[in-house]
Amino acid sequence: MACSLPSRRFLSALVLLPAATLGACGQAIGTASAASPAPTAQVAAAVPAQAAPPIQKALFNPAVAGSQGGITSLAPLVDAVKGAVVNVEVRARPRRSAAMQRLPPGMAERFGLPPGFGGEGNGPARQGAGSGFIIDASGIVLTNNHVVEDADQVRVKLDDGRAFDAEVMGRDPLTDVALLKLKGAPGNLPAVPLGDSDALRVGDAVMAIGNPFGLASSVSAGILSARARDIQAGPYDEFLQTDAAINPGNSGGPLFNMQGEVVGMNTAIVGGATGIGFAVPSKLIQALLPQLKETGVVRRGWLGLAVQDLTPDLARALGLEAMKGAVVAGVNRGSPGERAGLREEDVITSVNGKPVESAGGLTRAVALLQPDSRVKVNLLRGGKAQSLDVTLGTRPAQNGEQEVLPRNASASAPRRLGVQLSDARDGGAQVVAVEPGSPAERGGLVPGMVLVQVGDQKIASVSDAAQALTAAKPGAALLLRVRMPGSDSTLLRAVEVPER
Repeated sequence: MACSLPSRRFLSALVLLPAATLGACGQAIGTASAASPAPTAQVAAAVPAQAAPPIQKALFNPAVAGSQGGITSLAPLVDAVKGAVVNVEVRARPRRSAAMQRLPPGMAERFGLPPGFGGEGNGPARQGAGSGFIIDASGIVLTNNHVVEDADQVRVKLDDGRAFDAEVMGRDPLTDVALLKLKGAPGNLPAVPLGDSDALRVGDAVMAIGNPFGLASSVSAGILSARARDIQAGPYDEFLQTDAAINPGNSGGPLFNMQGEVVGMNTAIVGGATGIGFAVPSKLIQALLPQLKETGVVRRGWLGLAVQDLTPDLARALGLEAMKGAVVAGVNRGSPGERAGLREEDVITSVNGKPVESAGGLTRAVALLQPDSRVKVNLLRGGKAQSLDVTLGTRPAQNGEQEVLPRNASASAPRRLGVQLSDARDGGAQVVAVEPGSPAERGGLVPGMVLVQVGDQKIASVSDAAQALTAAKPGAALLLRVRMPGSDSTLLRAVEVPER
């Protein structure tokens, strides 16, 4: 695992850069995921709309700067790019608590609570603000997923005072990237290009612009402190680390190189520390953009393996001279890897010619490939080099991961039932999450159960379950046969099928 952070104490201090959350009167009421609440400064009213200046690359020449090998001012760069940096304001209805979802009609009143207490839409709306940047003159904006994932309304404010409502075009929780489209925007908005984060070297100068604590268009500068940081935020961590000052409210804002190109999206900080911030690399964002624009979701290639780093001790035990690679610790039954002939103790060294140096490197490399694509996997087995052709599957949602639907798609049958499923190791569809108050919960489904039959149809996978549940008649009581974890016996459950 490249450059992993060493201590639990460090990880416990790590926080996402949340949107500064405001109450109805503009008072700070807390920040999601922050280590502690922080005061929020109220911003003055926006200035009247002005014509947007064109965005140009700001190139620096030390001789022109009037310094011997140094830059005397970043003002030309700031002037060139700040028009494309935006303030993202979100508004969300309060969500119904799990306990209140279970209250029968009229029960709240019996306890002296207001009618419908705990229901969605009661209480003050939650508000917050983050940052973003325009990447297309038509009004396409990049920001963090955690800024907009619960938002019912999104409004984007430009540096020149103009403001537009926005819709979420797509988002990817696993990399914390989201794409917005401004409504009614003209086609000549200022925009900034995505640069090549792979070309950055540790020590290169970078600049951040964002809206920390609601202070619009705040600029800070520093250097690239490290590359490929794994901060345990997700399975595809490969963050850029910078000492440019970023704070809550900077979420989704750009990290620029000295040519005015965005090389990262500011995402996380270390709580209680200064000079340690993390940004999603622009090369990763570029790889996700086509899918986010087309469907609104990211579908990833999948081998169906459990892997770990090849350490010197493991290499010695396996009789290998290689020092880098990903060791196959387990192979999922029926997975693409098993069908292609991959085995436990295989050491994967490259995928499609790209070297694999760690388990995380393999995970990221495969995730950037399209499902159903055919790839060549080079490996060491018993000390001998081999290669296998593998047709990748589609990575299923893991336990606790948020499901994101394709744009304009209706909710899937499992989602309408309030249940999240994954392929079970021994066949069937395993329940990994149940939404409180949902038909699935009322029917007695709990995480860990394995769905083996829906009506008369046997279930061997999640796709079988989705097909059977979709075919069920709305309003019907559907008979399910489930297997409890660690048991061969089955139980019956009845779930009411909701309206589509």
